[in-house]
Amino acid sequence: MTVEQVAEVEQVEQVRRFNRTVAERVGVLHDRYLGGSRPYGQARLLWEIGDAETHDIRSVRDRLGLDSGYVSRLLRALERDGLVAVETHPRDRRVRTVRLTEAGREERVLLDDRSDALAASLLDPLDARQRDRLTSAMAEVERLLTASVVSLEVLDPDHPDAVDCLRSYAAELHELFDGGFDPANSRLPDPGELRAPRGLFLVARLHGEPVGCA
Repeated sequence: MTVEQVAEVEQVEQVRRFNRTVAERVGVLHDRYLGGSRPYGQARLLWEIGDAETHDIRSVRDRLGLDSGYVSRLLRALERDGLVAVETHPRDRRVRTVRLTEAGREERVLLDDRSDALAASLLDPLDARQRDRLTSAMAEVERLLTASVVSLEVLDPDHPDAVDCLRSYAAELHELFDGGFDPANSRLPDPGELRAPRGLFLVARLHGEPVGCA
């Protein structure tokens, strides 16, 4: 093998060792995650649904990167236990939504408390310098893994996601500049220049949600 191939093999093995260590330390190998009554998949979905009044199930699925069949099985299990309510969207019967019940909110609080305790147990054996090294390394890993799942999509500049990105960009500039920012006074290109063959409008997505544009 070439030097590059040897390096790639070593990198793959390092990633696998890291994955095994993390899986063991955070307890995802157990049927009852964090000492609760359900496996990790159900607990993670319960946490992702969160405190919002309702969620589009498709958006939850996209954020977690799970297929529809698996998410449906997880939701059925949570629904049987009275932790979530799955409903049809009142304005679009093709869309299903999910929300936490009162029992679901209580279990989510319990999950948060136990997750905090688990995180503390990982830090407790370390001194202050080691904690800083570990949390800094975790932050770097999180940034790199997040960057690896960002995708780019060509959209028409009039697409709702494109318009939303431009509005967010203008709002950010308004906050940054002492005198504010008025898009009407800017030299932004005409939308026609952002369509093929003259140009392209790119939207970056993270877990299906637009997070930037160019």
